[in-house]
Amino acid sequence: MHRLFVSALILVGLRLTAPSAEPVLVPQIDGDFWQVAGDPELGKYTTPKQQPVDFGIWQAADGTWQLWSCIRGTAAPGKTRLFYRWQGKNLTDKDWTPMGIAMMADPNFGETEGGLQAPFVLKENSVYSMFYGTWEHIALATSVDGKTFARQLTRDGVSGMFGEEAGSNTRDPMVLKIGPLYYCYYTAYPNRHGGDFVRTSKDKIHWSASRRVAYGGSQGDGPYSAECPFVYHHAASGYYYLLRNQFYGAKAQFAVYRSRDPFDFGKDNDQYLVETMPYAAPEIIESRGQLYLAVLRADLKGIQIAKLKFAPKK
Repeated sequence: MHRLFVSALILVGLRLTAPSAEPVLVPQIDGDFWQVAGDPELGKYTTPKQQPVDFGIWQAADGTWQLWSCIRGTAAPGKTRLFYRWQGKNLTDKDWTPMGIAMMADPNFGETEGGLQAPFVLKENSVYSMFYGTWEHIALATSVDGKTFARQLTRDGVSGMFGEEAGSNTRDPMVLKIGPLYYCYYTAYPNRHGGDFVRTSKDKIHWSASRRVAYGGSQGDGPYSAECPFVYHHAASGYYYLLRNQFYGAKAQFAVYRSRDPFDFGKDNDQYLVETMPYAAPEIIESRGQLYLAVLRADLKGIQIAKLKFAPKK
């Protein structure tokens, strides 16, 4: 009887001292934003309505920081979009140097005229791989200096590697390497229903069939409800975070999803939704152990950066 009583006390003590559920860590801005890019001069393509939108930021081989943005609403023919480039000495510098138009769509390679969208650059060893949208497909260009890129064409002589069904505006790629595979996340809106997709590859050239990883839920399933997908692996917790954009401009918003499965961030549900943030076109950058978040200005006339941290949800 005495032993039973002691055992019961031990069990009660274990229950009283058991650790609570793990805190939900979410991305949080850590300080003020600084502007790195503004509304560029495009020569004959300049218009009052132009807007720097989806972009990519990376460090070139010479140590300088590169920013390429899709500028929309220009006087360029077709879909009005082109890539413009800025360069900065340090990631923390303000007002990087405008470097001019970096790339325009080329219909000779199957690209929609004026349809370039959302460059993303992955550096591995000494090769820079730029993934970008051509309005209907995801394409690849490569570089050795991180500044000048050459299209990598398929056997058919076109730049587009893959896309969802015609008319669904496949766009906004980003690539994360997990183990031996490259995961290319992107958005499209088949039948006007927006979602985030992923394909995997061992060589960045041959890609698997697509899988939906996020759509619907409280953030909707309209054509623009799952734009600019960016997936960050938070190594300390083991979770993958998907940043999924809904709105640009004064009402800017992206949603944050947290999952241990890089193939599932909530399919027509909010199971993994942990936060929303009042910014647009987010990209997480890591440099010297510090995280940063780059987003659009609310007036869509520039791009800004702030330090970022992951901390318990307030």
